[in-house]
Amino acid sequence: MTRVIGLISGTSVDGIDAALVDITGTELDLKVELLVGETYPYPEKLSAQILAVGGGKELSMAELAVLDDEIACSFAQAALDIQKHGGASLIGSHGQTVYHRPLDPTTPHSLAYSLQLGRGDLIAQLTGIPTISNFRAGDIAAGGEGAPLVPKVDAYLLSHPEKSTCVQNLGGIGNVAYLPPRSNPHWLAEIRGWDTGPANSLIDLAMQHLTDGAQAYDRHGLWATSGKPCDKLVEQWLGQNFFGQSPPKSTGRELFGALYLQECFADMEAYKLSAVDKIATLAELTVASIVHSYHTFLPQLPNRVLLCGGGSKNLYITNRLQTLLQSSAVITTDEVGLSADFKEAIAFAVLAYWRNLGIAGNLPTVTGARQKMLLGDIHQIFDNIIS
Repeated sequence: MTRVIGLISGTSVDGIDAALVDITGTELDLKVELLVGETYPYPEKLSAQILAVGGGKELSMAELAVLDDEIACSFAQAALDIQKHGGASLIGSHGQTVYHRPLDPTTPHSLAYSLQLGRGDLIAQLTGIPTISNFRAGDIAAGGEGAPLVPKVDAYLLSHPEKSTCVQNLGGIGNVAYLPPRSNPHWLAEIRGWDTGPANSLIDLAMQHLTDGAQAYDRHGLWATSGKPCDKLVEQWLGQNFFGQSPPKSTGRELFGALYLQECFADMEAYKLSAVDKIATLAELTVASIVHSYHTFLPQLPNRVLLCGGGSKNLYITNRLQTLLQSSAVITTDEVGLSADFKEAIAFAVLAYWRNLGIAGNLPTVTGARQKMLLGDIHQIFDNIIS
């Protein structure tokens, strides 16, 4: 048994998720027990700076270095806090994505680019725990998108012997892992995954704008449930090129961020939508993009859809998904024994564990990489570096 801390802050930048887990086995016999899960908010000033940089604010190299260190310090503090519950020998830190450029299929010999801040070497020295970070680089070097990286973990923790499963993460950006039943002799080779589009990113930004910063998100989907979506706008927005692009594909705030929201608000003007109608329409885009993605790119609709991430608590989104995916049971990963709140942090604990054992962490059928790759850079501990 190995005790590992998994750390991640997603595109919503709503805090650092930390999971302390015990891990045994390797792949088919992989078992994970979540001991403690906590979310540690960033200092308000740091959160605002991360969002600004993710939105395109320019930085000098010196400013970038300072930001990298500040994020690492916040991650290290989260690890030290959860380590009080005892005994971790390894940290897996995804860090904070501030820029993601997917593959450009029109440019020969191009590679994707993805930048996660919160340097693993500093986390290791501040915590005294070996740390694995920079998980996306290995997959990108092999020609992959570098995302999503969690589907292999999903495969071994959430696949079912007889039922096909979609694991749908609802963070700032939505992503799906399609898992055929394990009774299928080629089940692992037939796993697929991709980013489905915006999940909470546009809704969160809109809530902050419409409430003058008083509300950071639509708690439980109450605003969306109170409003009426504009179906014509949702249909129009689904014409955006990303939604029709075949997997493998990934995206981020670079596409579905503040500038995109401004365009959405401009489109809404013609329909005279109320504030709650605007949130309902953005939430309906999240739902419609997922349903469109399943109907367009899956071999068939799954027997069940397992939701995780902050959006799994948005009752508008969850109820609409169940309505539109009638043949699929829509539940959360909590209901099958894996925390919906901390699944992504757990996944990066597992990816670090695999890296330490020399087990590849990516699925080329998901990311488009040319081969399986070890994921993550290992940062060991050296005495008397930082006191």
